[in-house]
Amino acid sequence: MMREAQGKEKGKVEERQWEYEERTAAGQGDVQRRLRIAEPGETQLAQGDEEEQDRERRKRRVYRSLCSTAAMVTLAPPFFLLFWLLRLASTAFPEEPGPLNFIPTEVVRQYPVFLGRPHRSALRQETLHIQRVLKVNRTLYIGARDDLFRVELDNVAGEEMFYSKKRTWESNKNDIRTCRMKGKHEDECRNFMKVLLSRQGGLFVCGTNAFNPLCANYTGDTLEMVGETVSGMARCPYDPKHANVALFAEGNLFTATVTDFLAIDAVIYRSLGDSPALRTVKHDSKWFREPYFVSSVEWGPHIYFFFREMAVEFNYLEKVQVSRVARVCKADLGGSQRVLEKQWTSFLKARLNCSVPGDSHFYFNLLHSTSPVISMHGRDIILGVFSTPANSIPGSAVCAFDMEQLAGVFDGRFKEQKSPESIWTPVPDELIPKPRPGGCAVQGSRFNSSNGFPDEMLNFVKTHPLMDEAVPSLGQRPWIVRTMVRYQLNKMVMDTEAGPYRNRTVLFLGSSRGTILKFLIVPNWDNTVSSSNVFLEELEGFNPDKCGEDTPQARQLLSLTMDRVSHSLLLAFPSCVVRVPVARCQLYSRCMKNCIASRDPYCGWTRGSTCSLLRPGTRLPFEQDVEHGNVSHLGDCDGLLQESFIDEPDGLVSVNLLVVSAVSAFTTGAVLSGLAVCWIMSHRHRHRTRGAGANRSRKGDKEQNMLGQGRSGSVMSVTRTSGSERPRSHSQADNPFVMPNGWPKGERWTQAYLLQNRPPCSRNGLHPA
Repeated sequence: MMREAQGKEKGKVEERQWEYEERTAAGQGDVQRRLRIAEPGETQLAQGDEEEQDRERRKRRVYRSLCSTAAMVTLAPPFFLLFWLLRLASTAFPEEPGPLNFIPTEVVRQYPVFLGRPHRSALRQETLHIQRVLKVNRTLYIGARDDLFRVELDNVAGEEMFYSKKRTWESNKNDIRTCRMKGKHEDECRNFMKVLLSRQGGLFVCGTNAFNPLCANYTGDTLEMVGETVSGMARCPYDPKHANVALFAEGNLFTATVTDFLAIDAVIYRSLGDSPALRTVKHDSKWFREPYFVSSVEWGPHIYFFFREMAVEFNYLEKVQVSRVARVCKADLGGSQRVLEKQWTSFLKARLNCSVPGDSHFYFNLLHSTSPVISMHGRDIILGVFSTPANSIPGSAVCAFDMEQLAGVFDGRFKEQKSPESIWTPVPDELIPKPRPGGCAVQGSRFNSSNGFPDEMLNFVKTHPLMDEAVPSLGQRPWIVRTMVRYQLNKMVMDTEAGPYRNRTVLFLGSSRGTILKFLIVPNWDNTVSSSNVFLEELEGFNPDKCGEDTPQARQLLSLTMDRVSHSLLLAFPSCVVRVPVARCQLYSRCMKNCIASRDPYCGWTRGSTCSLLRPGTRLPFEQDVEHGNVSHLGDCDGLLQESFIDEPDGLVSVNLLVVSAVSAFTTGAVLSGLAVCWIMSHRHRHRTRGAGANRSRKGDKEQNMLGQGRSGSVMSVTRTSGSERPRSHSQADNPFVMPNGWPKGERWTQAYLLQNRPPCSRNGLHPA
């Protein structure tokens, strides 16, 4: 009985104590081993491998769950941002429709071009460097570099226009030598015609003359110089790259340009008439700050100048460029000898507001071109082409301004800055002197002349030229908006008497790359008018085969002029002038459905079963539907190869497409980042799994050796797996049951050691190692 009890006790000790497990040593991460005696040993090792595989499967499931959570967390913000931006883009910038007809380039290349030749057999000269174009009745005058051309518009035949007269006006050698001494290039030291006006049956021409501007009068028919040349200072810029405007009104020349070689002194100047010469205040940023003059018009008792400049009222935002309109009285005689002598007493300016309304307005701040004052539905209006700055979202817009509202702004409050550090604020009404500053002197009133205005009023005008309110656009929004396009709209011309009944309005817009856009304007004065406008056509006006080098500079559209008699447009480029018809009805000549669907007021389906150009006042029976373009009752054109001219041009990219592309790229990056994180985690996991498998394999080999050695009566010592081995005493060296850190086991291990030296246990027949 005692022996049986001792045998059972020995079996319990063997089952409890003879085990080596994987565990982490405290503070060191060393691996301890526990050997368990099994029956047989191979079966127990297999069971340990299965447990290790189960643990690895659980780890994989945890990794997959972490990857899924990381992917959801990573992808949720991009999708939310995509949804928010799409809603914002759809509300702020509605999708802009493309043209009803996109004209192929092959059609445009057939139109006549002026290249500076007198006839077809003449050699083509160097680049013309065209600056100004003026149409007087049936004659076209072209001012270029060193040359002035006269072209008869009724004698155009074939694919080229030829000049009938040419006058060369070159700079003399002394002016060229002086220009070169001032550091200018040889190509700049030439005579560029920057002013070309009609005057008393002849022409008034001003040129840069190698940075020494001169003006002269020429006859209209023979282009002979009349009289002596006069100084072009304050009438013509020195540099051909600088902008300037000029017009004659009541015998006086009104100009806006710069007066010096360095283009520092900007000026609005009156000269050459019976009235005394007047100019704006010199070197005063409140009057002008880096202006770029665009146009000028005469309306009522005032001359209005349209320009853009750096805004002084936004000086806290660094440089902000805005569009302005300034006006002066035609009868202004200047101030007193004490204040504003020989200077304008009626000069005031205001901001032009062309913006898309919303919680925060989107402004088109840069003015490029204006139309003449036109009458529409009993209103005098003026249209302007605006754009965004180069560092903003690319876009252009057309805004209309009522001249009555525009003039009313100058009767409103003034703006002032009380100190250089303060912001600009409105001037209280009680501080405005009498008579009202900026007004015109009226005969029969208390002040018959501006010379008699009080000094207080003149001083106020000198220090307060800026109005507080901006000029609002008609409808409080642009008529036409084109955003996210590769070109910038910069020129315009309007036909207010289009169609056979002269009751349609068609607007032609020119771009910086020579593209022409054609719109049908349907005004709606109560609501927004932009929704009623119809984008009819888009075509490329530049002809690279004839105009020469196809570069952005060569494609720059200089002017856009309408010739109503010939129903054509005159497009001026630096190296050529292209004559383009206002309509291309022949493209739909064999299909009534296409002719009606074009909605072109110039085209109609006539009795001869063809699509024809309808001249004003025509009595021929025709059919057209400009309002709706309804063709539901018409069948397709059988037997014809239908060519689509409705394709979206490459220059147009919608805002929604841009937003979707940007957010999609962001989302794709987020997805790839999430996948990369998961892959890295999985790769590290597999690497650790391989290491653990190798350790298990080595452990199994050692355990087998231990079992084998146990059968043969040998003892295997256990050593540390990492780091240096701790020195041990002799007794420790004889003890095979030591911890990996070199310390011996406790009392239970000592008891096990004593038991192993006893005779082998008969219960399992194994000799403990």
